[in-house]
Amino acid sequence: MDWQTTPEDSVPSTLVPGAELGTLGKPPVTGAWRPGDPPGARHFASLGEQFVRGGRIPAVRVAYETWGTLSPAADNAVLVFHALTGDSHVAGPPGPGHRTAGWWGDVVGPGRAIDTDRWFVIAPNMLGGCQGTTGPSSVTPDGREWGSRFPFVTIRDQVATQLRLADRLGIDRFAAVVGGSMGGMHALEAAVTAPERVARLAVLASTAQTTADQIAANSLQRAAIQMDPGYAGGDHHDAEPGEGPHRGLALARRMAMMTYRASDELNGRFARSWQSDVSPLGDDGRFSVESYLDFHGNKFTRRFDAASYVVLTHAMDSHDVGAGRGGVAAALARVSARTLVVGVSSDRLFPVEDQHRIAAGVPDTLDGDRAAVITSEFGHDGFLIEHEAVGAHLRRLLD
Repeated sequence: MDWQTTPEDSVPSTLVPGAELGTLGKPPVTGAWRPGDPPGARHFASLGEQFVRGGRIPAVRVAYETWGTLSPAADNAVLVFHALTGDSHVAGPPGPGHRTAGWWGDVVGPGRAIDTDRWFVIAPNMLGGCQGTTGPSSVTPDGREWGSRFPFVTIRDQVATQLRLADRLGIDRFAAVVGGSMGGMHALEAAVTAPERVARLAVLASTAQTTADQIAANSLQRAAIQMDPGYAGGDHHDAEPGEGPHRGLALARRMAMMTYRASDELNGRFARSWQSDVSPLGDDGRFSVESYLDFHGNKFTRRFDAASYVVLTHAMDSHDVGAGRGGVAAALARVSARTLVVGVSSDRLFPVEDQHRIAAGVPDTLDGDRAAVITSEFGHDGFLIEHEAVGAHLRRLLD
């Protein structure tokens, strides 16, 4: 769940100048990448049929990006999983096909913590997403978008897709699998599902089992989308600009942002300041924090799809590494990778206790039965903002 995943949104919170509030224009029906759009740095792999929790997908396509060079022995591959509203564009500038710069560009690249002069980095867009991998906004053989027909997918289904992608690329074993937030769920699930294929593992600001509190937050965000008449049950993709579910999606984003940042940061940066000279106390003015949330909620509708948001949050709710495996402890004991577990001190979405539980259950960790903890005021988004601290921990694992 991320507010995350774009540099513009994951920088420390700031006041939004009044002049910017009305500059976004009419929202599109979807912010999804679609065939015919510039591919940018994406590669595409067609993987054929896949059965998932909710049924059958006859033709799965995965969009992914790579950096560095795969060694002749194919033993230097690092798989990076994105968070909820992220995509394959981990590093690189914005441009045609990429609305924003890479979301972890200070961590992945030449000389960075994940050094692309040494490692071959692969970042796929997730099944059910909206940036090139098959999802609700993808067109089916009948010429219509999947929309409400897209089947329920789980974290395990999504990991199965990425392991099939690895097979297609000729990678039998990853030197490392890395992920934060929802991406941490995928990374951990990969190491439990196929321990022989993961040499090193990094799980940041994530959990072994989605809790009731986290499911509740997801359910409220989905309700905001589904109650928007423009959502049309998920079959909104043929609507005109300005007539899609942008209100519900923006509201879901604003709700999510309250779980991504820490209260101390918001209080310290905004306090009770007003957006303008007009009072918010009965005079139609707004508090600065209200305008801030609205602005970023509205920006989000330009780069994401409402139906994908619903699909992906359902997938997060499905996450339980212990399901069908004798419980969480038994599942974590299956991990054979050398493992780094990192939490953020002020994270109220995935509290540090969630990461300690992972560290206590995995046999081979860098820090024993406790996760490494980054001290940060930025809450859950700290794993995206605190580049130096995150990078230092990843270097410990990779070097």
